Amino acid sequence: MSDMRKRFALYGFGLAMGLVLVFFFLGGKRASCNWLPNDRILNIIQQKKIVYSEKVINEFNTAGTDSLGIRQILQNGDIDFSKSRVENDPCRLYWIEGIGKQEHLLISVEVCDSVATVSSLEKIGAAEK
Repeated sequence: MSDMRKRFALYGFGLAMGLVLVFFFLGGKRASCNWLPNDRILNIIQQKKIVYSEKVINEFNTAGTDSLGIRQILQNGDIDFSKSRVENDPCRLYWIEGIGKQEHLLISVEVCDSVATVSSLEKIGAAEK
C-alpha cells in the first residue's frame, strides 16, 4: 500500500512540476491552439491588414453596423465553406456569418498575401438562416 502511495506522490509531483513549467513558458505569450479550420482561417484573416471596399463602407448604415461589428465577425464568425472559394489564385474568398449581436450579417472577405478585403456586406433575415 505504501508503494502505491509513493507512486501517486511521485506522479503528482511530476505533474505539478510540468504544469508550472508550461505556465511559466506559455503564460505570458499569446499562444493559441487553432486546430479547427474555422478558427485557423479567422486567425489568418486577423493577422492581415483589413481593408473595406467602398460598397461595404456605404452599407454600414443600412446594415446597422460599423467597422467594430465587422471586426467581431472576423474574430468570432462562422465560415460557410460550402459557399466560399478556397482554391482561388491569388486570393481566396470566404463567406462569414456573424454570431451573437451580428448574427443578421453575412460578409465576404477576399484573403490575399498581405491584405484581407471585406468586399461585401449583406443583411440576412431569420427566414434565410
